[in-house]
Amino acid sequence: MESLLKVGDMAPDFSLSSTLKEKISLTDYRGKKNVVVAFYPLDFTPG
Repeated sequence: MESLLKVGDMAPDFSLSSTLKEKISLTDYRGKKNVVVAFYPLDFTPG
């Protein structure tokens, strides 16, 4: 499977809920701060 993004490409915009339940998007930080997204599948789920 080939990725559509290559190393050095600009990430597409996306929005997520913050830990404070606020909607934030990548464009809120673009050019202002570095962004790290950590994804933990099934975290905080029973079982």
